[in-house]
Amino acid sequence: MVAAASPKNQLRVGRVLKAHGLKGALKLELYTDDPDGRFVPGASFTLQAPEQSRWHRQTVTVREFRWMNASPVIFFEGIEDRTEAETLVKAILWVDHQDDQASAEPDAWYDHQLIGLDVVRDGTAVGSIARVEHMPAQDLLIVKIGEREVMVPFVSAIVPEVDPAGCRVVITPPAGLFEELADDDQ
Repeated sequence: MVAAASPKNQLRVGRVLKAHGLKGALKLELYTDDPDGRFVPGASFTLQAPEQSRWHRQTVTVREFRWMNASPVIFFEGIEDRTEAETLVKAILWVDHQDDQASAEPDAWYDHQLIGLDVVRDGTAVGSIARVEHMPAQDLLIVKIGEREVMVPFVSAIVPEVDPAGCRVVITPPAGLFEELADDDQ
């Protein structure tokens, strides 16, 4: 008997910013913390481009990846000049990801692993994670509670337990994060 394949998800790993030079190079905006491991020669990516673009849902394969003046620059197979490279500007690069692939970091999760999990406070489910916002200082879990959304800083002091297998995250929010505080103006 053959085991069923694990579900795949697409992860956004980069976006083409602009053509660079005359030989088909492209500058990237990175959405991955391991670009040197992700953009190795031979790696393939699915492109998100407008439907009218010939690149819509096409795949590209990395020919070369390097750093130029601290900027990531990539070359794809079949893209040999600046004119061709410019047709890829603003395309988003997606890669297949197996959910069972182990992370190198024990406390690291992908957004799709968190979205939809129940948010538990004092043993009671109070809502669910609607999305994850990535901010400069820290990530925020956007918790949907009925019709309203609460932004919860994704730090261990407030989110001490993440249990994707149990479909829940445990939170210990400070006073006032989920409820209105009484005025002390008396």
